[in-house]
Amino acid sequence: MLKRPNALLPRHFLSTAAALLLALPVAVAPLGAALAWGATGHEFVSGIGAELLPEELPAFVRTPEAIADIAVFGRELDRSKGSGDPHDKERDAGHFVALDDAGLVAGLLALDALPVTREAYDSALRAGGKATQYSAGYLPLAIVDGWQQLVKDFAYWRAASVGARTALDPADRVWFDADRVRRERLVIRDLGVWSHYVGDASQPMHVSIHFDGWGPFDNPRGFSTKRGLHAHFEGAFVRANVQREQVKNVAAPYRACTCSIQDRARMLIEASHAAVVPLYELDLKGAFIDGNEAGIAFVTARLADSASVLRDMIVDAWRASADMGVGYPMISVSDIEAGRRILARDDFGRD
Repeated sequence: MLKRPNALLPRHFLSTAAALLLALPVAVAPLGAALAWGATGHEFVSGIGAELLPEELPAFVRTPEAIADIAVFGRELDRSKGSGDPHDKERDAGHFVALDDAGLVAGLLALDALPVTREAYDSALRAGGKATQYSAGYLPLAIVDGWQQLVKDFAYWRAASVGARTALDPADRVWFDADRVRRERLVIRDLGVWSHYVGDASQPMHVSIHFDGWGPFDNPRGFSTKRGLHAHFEGAFVRANVQREQVKNVAAPYRACTCSIQDRARMLIEASHAAVVPLYELDLKGAFIDGNEAGIAFVTARLADSASVLRDMIVDAWRASADMGVGYPMISVSDIEAGRRILARDDFGRD
């Protein structure tokens, strides 16, 4: 699904897109106005990812009500589009990253060597003279940023849960219990909204310069250059052909990688990038028409991979939260849970 069916390019890019694509040695895909997946696909990824969570995760995030909320919140970053600038211009580029056929961002940066911050990332792209974070997209950094927030959310929930039982002042125990409930609402909201980026990363055209048709690049296989594939593939085709239960059935079990969130994001994006050529091969064969088994299997696999990775990232976030600091000055959650530090309300709000 696309924000504007007849305008895949951001407004500021329309007048210069053709010239830039021809002039640059490596073209950058302008995906700012594109949504990935449509509502159905994002609800599948976010909802199934939450439904697959193990009992290790707290019960509040695994209830049917929470799963339903997370699924719908998974669409939120698309629903908020069109709010105006700077909102749109700052956020749209978080939905994609334009990798060339060698897997480099704007022909410059490897995914396993990206700068840590958006400022440094943007500076590196500008120094290369080919792109900015806005034209090349910053999806990998958006995934990391949202995951770090989820770790902090879980950490405060864990601390508040202990404070509600062990604070010395009864009034503090009441306050911590209320804060625990607030944190549950916040976790579900933040998790759901952030999960959108994980869904985006599983859509092959959102991690490629070939974002809607093959584009003005070497094309010996004769892949379609006609626009419209992007919207049809992620929207109408998914809604009409892909079954939620089948996506869940082919999801992978939790995969422990003892790796960083940067590595988790990179591996998901690399898997999607590896699916770009197979996607265009299937399109050449007419696979993305209603009822085509090959097309349905391809999309089902991409959605299932995304839901599986989302589940893995959430589990990792929960585990990482045990070592996170909360309050000011920072107090280790592990110290709070082990009883080495008894919380008071002032630990969360000392002026």
